[in-house]
Amino acid sequence: MTTDLTTALAAQRVLPVLRAADPAVAVARVGVLLAAGCRVIELTTTIPDWPDTLAESVRLAAGRALIGMGTVTTADQAEIAIDRGAAFLVSPYPSPAVRAAATDTPFVEGGFTPAEIAAGAKFGPAKVFPAHVGGPAYIRSLLAVLPDAQLIPTGGIAADQVADYLKAGALAVGVGSGLPVDPAELAAVFG
Repeated sequence: MTTDLTTALAAQRVLPVLRAADPAVAVARVGVLLAAGCRVIELTTTIPDWPDTLAESVRLAAGRALIGMGTVTTADQAEIAIDRGAAFLVSPYPSPAVRAAATDTPFVEGGFTPAEIAAGAKFGPAKVFPAHVGGPAYIRSLLAVLPDAQLIPTGGIAADQVADYLKAGALAVGVGSGLPVDPAELAAVFG
């Protein structure tokens, strides 16, 4: 299952990370991303009523995209997300409890230090968070000592910075607040 996620991320190259104060806005945004050709989307547990938002987003995607749950930090959150249809889980930092709960669900474990990234990368793609602190140069440095790691830098990255992170060797780049809202601009990113 991690292979499917890795393949989809490698093809898409940008992982939209959705945060919203209104669940309806998050679901609508999923619809816009799907229409733009996006096939991997991450929602976050910071969305109010995120379990229902996730379930509605999974229904909306109807198998056309992998809908995952991010900012998952506890086993309870992991179990709820899996129950509501999450295709993958993402944490912002090392979380052994989430890893234990995600037995059959791909889990992208976050970290910042080389040790944290190395530990997460043993299982599949690893999230580098907050990536803007070190920028693309930090990704190159991590890959110099972890050449087989599949890294997803996330945090503080604008859409116009994605290419620099990809050139540095990232598998894909997580973009949240820097994601375009205009449907035509989104289609250019994901089409």
